[in-house]
Amino acid sequence: MKKFLAMCITVGLALTMLAACGDQETDQAADGKGSDGGKKYAMVFKNTGNPYGEKMMEGFEEAIKEIGGEVILRSPDQPTAEGQIQIIEQLITQQVDAIAIAGNDEDALQPVLKKAMDAGIKVISVDSAVNSESRILHVNQADPERIGRSQIQAVSEMIGGEGQIAVLSATSQATNQNIWIEWMKKELEEPGYENIELVKVAYGDDLRDKSTSEAEALLLQFPDLKAIIAPTTVGIAAAGKVLTDKGLAGEIALTGLGLPSEMATYLTNGVSPAMFLWNPIDVGYAAGMTAHVLVEGEITGALGDTYNAGRLGEKEVVEDGEGTQVMLGDPFRFDADNIDEWKEVY
Repeated sequence: MKKFLAMCITVGLALTMLAACGDQETDQAADGKGSDGGKKYAMVFKNTGNPYGEKMMEGFEEAIKEIGGEVILRSPDQPTAEGQIQIIEQLITQQVDAIAIAGNDEDALQPVLKKAMDAGIKVISVDSAVNSESRILHVNQADPERIGRSQIQAVSEMIGGEGQIAVLSATSQATNQNIWIEWMKKELEEPGYENIELVKVAYGDDLRDKSTSEAEALLLQFPDLKAIIAPTTVGIAAAGKVLTDKGLAGEIALTGLGLPSEMATYLTNGVSPAMFLWNPIDVGYAAGMTAHVLVEGEITGALGDTYNAGRLGEKEVVEDGEGTQVMLGDPFRFDADNIDEWKEVY
């Protein structure tokens, strides 16, 4: 009987080990890892199902495969700091070499990201920054001042310099959104905007259904609304559909930051006279190359550091408040005249 039990236990352990190996292979395939035993580079985006995030991860993966590393792509189901904290804890256990994170909260991630850095992991933020104590440097998609000011300048042109406008943002904790909105407000303080009133900043949490509901609520709450600025790809697409479905093209203008592939219809039907963005694939690629040179010790993230960012060329580390950052460039304007060139790209 004892021999039979021992044999059962041995077989059970063998089956368990085989199952574990199977799970590991599935995880690696899902993460897009290679088999060359290279260093591990992880990107953590805000939430799953976000087209902008998917394109950014595509660029990150391109960069890491280019340098021969292993790629891990992770996102929580909902855009919360708690979800990202759980993922980062797992990545620390996996002993990754670098983490690039688009933060859901500027400060809430600090304890776990400091833990990661204390474990020797190179931590950078990308797109949406975490505070300077939580990362080595930030990869910034464009100049935040230019992003904010350009959207007010555009909307003023669209509504003839007068009327009520509203902002449909992502989450109230999104660092990048909040900085852009602050620059919008500063631009509105400049001469020439006296007849434009910012009536509300609404938050769709980068969720399509909630962004749709918030856009509809703005129309009900402010019947004299002349324009919506949505500095989020999810929010601007949701607002575009709402305005189109309600037949409001030419009555309420829409601008902000959108994916050309998602906004082509609204740019050509007149709902959105123009909108802005950068290439999220390039943003992710830059993050991957930046993580690589940090892991290899080619830079430390100090002010004035320069490095080769692959197909994006030479990059320089510049000041970012209390920390440092790498900046890609100005946002690009999309309208009915050029959207056909870009809608198939991203």
